[in-house]
Amino acid sequence: LLMAPTLEDQERHLLVKVIDRVLYRLSDLVRPYVHKILVVIEPLLIDEDYYARVEGREIISNLAKAAGLATMIATMRPDIDNPDEYVRNTTARAFAVVASALGIPALLPFLKAVCQSRKSWQARHTGIKIVQQIAILMGAAVLPHLKLMVTICEHGLVDEQQKVRTITALGLAALAEAAHPYGIEAFDSVLRPLWKGIRQHRGKGLAAFLKAIGFIIPLMDTNYANYYTKEVMLILIREFQSPDEEMKKIVLKCVKQCVGTDGVEPSYVKETILPEFFRHFWIRRMALDRRNYRQVVETTVEIANKVGCSEVVGRIVDDLKDESEPYRKMVMETVELIVQNLGGADIDERLEEQLIDGILYAFQEQASDESHVMLSGFGTVINAFGLRCKSYLPQICGTIKWRLNNKSAKVRMQAADLISRIAVVMKTCGEDQLMGHLGVVLFEYLGEEYPEVLGSILGALKAIVNVIGMTKMTPPIKDLLPRLTPILKNRHEKVQENCIDLVGRIADRGAEFVSAREWMRICFELLEMLKAHKKAIRRASVNTFGYIAKAIGPQDVLHTLLNNLKVQERQMRVCTTVAIAIVAETCSPFTVLPALLNEYRIPDVNVQNGVLKALSFMFEYIGEMAKDYIYAAAPLLEDALMDRDMVHRQTAATTVKHIALGVVGLGCEDALQHLLNHVFPNIFEESPHVINAMMEAIEGCIVTLGPGKMFQYVLQGLYHPSRKVRDVYWKIYNSIYIYGQDALVAAYPRIEDDGVNSYRRTHLELFI
Repeated sequence: LLMAPTLEDQERHLLVKVIDRVLYRLSDLVRPYVHKILVVIEPLLIDEDYYARVEGREIISNLAKAAGLATMIATMRPDIDNPDEYVRNTTARAFAVVASALGIPALLPFLKAVCQSRKSWQARHTGIKIVQQIAILMGAAVLPHLKLMVTICEHGLVDEQQKVRTITALGLAALAEAAHPYGIEAFDSVLRPLWKGIRQHRGKGLAAFLKAIGFIIPLMDTNYANYYTKEVMLILIREFQSPDEEMKKIVLKCVKQCVGTDGVEPSYVKETILPEFFRHFWIRRMALDRRNYRQVVETTVEIANKVGCSEVVGRIVDDLKDESEPYRKMVMETVELIVQNLGGADIDERLEEQLIDGILYAFQEQASDESHVMLSGFGTVINAFGLRCKSYLPQICGTIKWRLNNKSAKVRMQAADLISRIAVVMKTCGEDQLMGHLGVVLFEYLGEEYPEVLGSILGALKAIVNVIGMTKMTPPIKDLLPRLTPILKNRHEKVQENCIDLVGRIADRGAEFVSAREWMRICFELLEMLKAHKKAIRRASVNTFGYIAKAIGPQDVLHTLLNNLKVQERQMRVCTTVAIAIVAETCSPFTVLPALLNEYRIPDVNVQNGVLKALSFMFEYIGEMAKDYIYAAAPLLEDALMDRDMVHRQTAATTVKHIALGVVGLGCEDALQHLLNHVFPNIFEESPHVINAMMEAIEGCIVTLGPGKMFQYVLQGLYHPSRKVRDVYWKIYNSIYIYGQDALVAAYPRIEDDGVNSYRRTHLELFI
């Protein structure tokens, strides 16, 4: 079945799970079939799908534990020198998994024999590949065995077979990467052959040797690292010209590692590496090659960290006006990362002008879909310059206004997004008038039909309101808010989120500019939002409820919310209860609690559950304030904990938990003990949710009442004749024991000495 070509991912996953279960059941009876299982599972180890690889590893690991090391080695031994490279590759990976399952030391003697095999170079090649795969799979876990593993494979560097030399270098690179930043002493023996190798080899072999050196140099002391970097740099600079893609990737990685090492001086990097590096790698073709593109950007950022921001930015700033868009994008991304790391302090005026000019050009000329790079780059640079941007802001805002009128929705959206990125800088530069003007422009665009663009426009308005404040805002808040109320009906997530955030900000800071009736209207709209799919929207609307309640007083808002508990839809009720709890938190619980207690008298299950849930959330939010309200809520909880409906009891228990955790040490033990007496009879519940709630309530009471008090409740059932009863009591006892083992000592019973029990008594007295 597993070999079938038509097997889908889900089916394969199920089959793999079946094999897993079978292995578990059979344990060592599986030995005769190990090879058959490996044949079908090994290909999973090199699957493109990450989860397939994980499943393959899991099965081989379980197989190794079931069958034992001897069987695994005996079964896989013939595949090690198989002429087919595919078989050798999968075998090496499988061996690495076996090593991770049974421990590296168990496999080392076997590995040593294989790596030094005289008969076939294939066996040596596979053995060293196993070492490489172990390092990749196990990471830092190779450290205790590093010296041995290097010794096992070091002779491969001078092997007569080219392939063995290459895999040895790659294996050492993997070991050095796994060991970073420790373990340089383990590599002492291989430094000389590696150094000889980079002078002798060309092509793939050289690439592997360079990779090994690139990973070993960061492990060295600073003065050694400096010396070795200068040595290897001559070779690297020569290889800058190599047409081979793989070689380029390794050279870039190696340069990044050497430059990032402590002992290497900035002056050396500036004089020796920079000119050649920019000549060979900052070319348009690089921007089109996905793999090397990333590596070029990372290496350039590393070089900038060493030699400073202006050195590097000065060399690439003119390329922001290049006609190739992917290349402009690569330049922008690099500039963004460099400025993010180092700030713009060492960029002089001339370079600053070039940079802003280039960024504006690149921003206006973009045509592709990947616009976020330009946008975030623009934002980062402007924010880094801060006050220095003052003279450029009119020009930037002119560009933005021009682009807000563009016929392409993407361009409009981007222009609005840019406003939200640079609003803080405009405030810093004191451009309030310009911002006010942009606010009016954005206000006029609120009729936008594309929801993505509308969301961005609302985001930009929000950014402006944030920095300019409520009083100076143009258009004034009293005009802006009524315009936002209908937009709340929009079902698009981005629009909803930004609109609610903006309304919430106004409710928080400028509620007095708008009439109470308008706020009530918004309350009704927000209730609909409470059932949005996206959590951020639900959270924003619930917070906004709190702000509105604070602004117009809790009574009207609460009335709306309590009516909402009568609806059928569960999600709506849950969100309403959260909103009630937030109103209680912002406007003090005494404004909400009487209404809630009164509402509980309605004989409707949904309403009562809603009230209990609201109480649960409320006590969770208000924490220590609960001590003033625990006596008021106790009779209601008492009733709920005796209710026939399971959900009543469950929610009431959760409420008891939150109360208990809120009033620790505040002298409310009498009320809590009373509530605990009503929680305790529910410990034999069947439903997992109810059991969970009860256990949590009891654990909350352990915290507040103390383990000793709780232990007295448990003592009566620990040795009950029925196992079902005992199990529950022991479960609670274990919780108490974990929480307060030392506090239990004082509560243990004193056992009278009658001659039979003497040993127990002395034990207990020792404890006491």
